[in-house]
Formats: sequence, C-alpha cells, structure tokens
Amino acid sequence: MKASVMGDAPQQFIYFLRAKRLEMLTNGPTAEEARIQTEHGNYLAGLAARGVVILAGRTTNNDETTVGIVIINAPDLTAAQEIMERDPFVKSSLMTAALFPFRVVNRSG
Repeated sequence: MKASVMGDAPQQFIYFLRAKRLEMLTNGPTAEEARIQTEHGNYLAGLAARGVVILAGRTTNNDETTVGIVIINAPDLTAAQEIMERDPFVKSSLMTAALFPFRVVNRSG
C-alpha cells in the first residue's frame, strides 16, 4: 500500500490512542497486554515498511494524560478507519482510539 500504488495521492490522518487500564502503564502490562503490545509494534512496523505509517510514538508520562499517536497515509477516511481498527490495541479494546484528518506541514530529512 505504498503511496505510488494506491492510485490517488494519499491523504494523511492521525489517530490518538489512550489506555483503558492505566495500570498497564503505571504497573506494567499483564502477559496478555504485553503480547498485544508486541503485536501492535509489529503491525505498525509492517505498515511503516509499506509507507503507510509516517510516524508513531507516545508521550513518556504514565498518567491519565498519556497518549499515543499514529500518523498515516491513506487514500480516504474509510481506509484510514480500517487501518486504525486493525491496530491490535484497538482491535483488542485495550485502548480507545480517535481518528482525525491531518496534514504534515514540516518534516525534517
């Protein structure tokens, strides 16, 4: 799903992730949460390798304001929604997610 094979120029979207169980961050994940966290990392790495994920990361605080972000290229809102919903954190309901249209204005490198 590289931009060059998607047909139309891709649009950019951002989704925000918030943990439903704060203790996953403050006390560490359970074995199941750790497994899903690994799946989440692999999912995003695979999308990054295909040019879909532009950037992914999280704030380093471990309180109720902690947020993860994923900036993606997608042909439209429906495709972006699918990408977000397939994220193992979202699919498993460990995290809530909110999707927004986004535009990268400045990029280094």
